[in-house]
Amino acid sequence: MKEQIKNIAIRDLHPFPDNPFSVREDTELQDSIRDYGVISPLVVRPIDSGGYEIISGHRRKAACEAAGITTVPAFVRELDDTAAVIALVDSNLHREHVLPSEKAHAYKLKLGAIKKQGRRADLSPDSTCGQAVHKSRDEIAESESGRQVQRYIRLCELIPPILAMVDEGKIALSPAVELSYLTPQQQTDLLATMESEDRTPSHAQAIRMHRLSADGQLDMDEIFKLMTEEKPTRKSKSS
Repeated sequence: MKEQIKNIAIRDLHPFPDNPFSVREDTELQDSIRDYGVISPLVVRPIDSGGYEIISGHRRKAACEAAGITTVPAFVRELDDTAAVIALVDSNLHREHVLPSEKAHAYKLKLGAIKKQGRRADLSPDSTCGQAVHKSRDEIAESESGRQVQRYIRLCELIPPILAMVDEGKIALSPAVELSYLTPQQQTDLLATMESEDRTPSHAQAIRMHRLSADGQLDMDEIFKLMTEEKPTRKSKSS
């Protein structure tokens, strides 16, 4: 892989298509760049239409624009589309604040790239998913990593409003995975019920919805019944 570092004009930098990681305003990064410049170079690749596509550094580029900086240092790498996708995902998953939706789309994107490379193409999706886990996440056992990645990828099946609730911490990962097996219409009905009743499903309720959906028995009435059921109360030891 050929590589060089050079100063590149901001105007010549282009975002990576379908980048799963959002670019949020970072005032601390802007202040740091104003005081010390860009300490960590971006990673980019040349594109045929001219200029460079950002692999790593979308936030740094945005911070430079806000700080009035017109050129940035960058490593220039010759990467094909598949290698670029894998590098993009690997270089961003280590960030401190990565939303569940970002992980979901990033893992799915990387898994697709791995399959295009033909790596372990004979294995099941669950086994192949294990390769998509970022190497720095060694706190997750290798035997569990494939399952965890698959769980995140399932979130891509959620309708956007429910996925946003996962990002906001209103719905935890485990119930969200169960809800991802509902049809889009069932999810829309669930969303309407959550909004009208101002409550979200528990993990147990989500599992029941998943099972009812698989049996073709989940409709609006059943969703409302599940969501409004009275939770059992614990009996006191003296009773």
